[in-house]
Amino acid sequence: GDQVIDLPEPSEETCRRYYAMHAGRFRSAERARVRHILLSPASGEDAAGLRERADSVLLAVQRGDANGDAFAQAARRFSTCPSGLRGGELGWITRRDGVPEFVRHVFGHATVGLLPEPVPSRFGLHVIEVIEREPGVLRSFESVRDAVATALRQQTYVTALRQYLCALAGIAELKGVELDATITSTVQ
Repeated sequence: GDQVIDLPEPSEETCRRYYAMHAGRFRSAERARVRHILLSPASGEDAAGLRERADSVLLAVQRGDANGDAFAQAARRFSTCPSGLRGGELGWITRRDGVPEFVRHVFGHATVGLLPEPVPSRFGLHVIEVIEREPGVLRSFESVRDAVATALRQQTYVTALRQYLCALAGIAELKGVELDATITSTVQ
């Protein structure tokens, strides 16, 4: 006959417990306001030559005046990224907004200011300045309650579906079909 899988609605207490245990999922992303100078290899230039050029740009920016004009001027003059026209400004970015080798040096650190070395990426070498940072913030339970309840409903559905399929397999006579033994071990 027609079987119905009964799915209980998650309680407030269950939702709050899930939220507390999975807090990392409900954080806003860490952000940083960044500018950079991208130095791409010139025609015929080897890695050592590019590194030497990037080091000299970094040194010029470090020696420049404190109000940041030296960075913007160097970006306009040397950067091969379109952001060079804006003094290297990339604005506010998160980990998702850049290539992994770039964001690895920007995020997960407390550094604000000029990074001490040029950062290599698939595009060349970057002289990077982190202007300011905002850490990821835990969103309030109230603001994510629907997402928590949805995650719990999905979990409950998968568990109920497994139990239902195992019960069907128990009463069915299947020929030429092997059920994965791990399904029964995950039924709770």
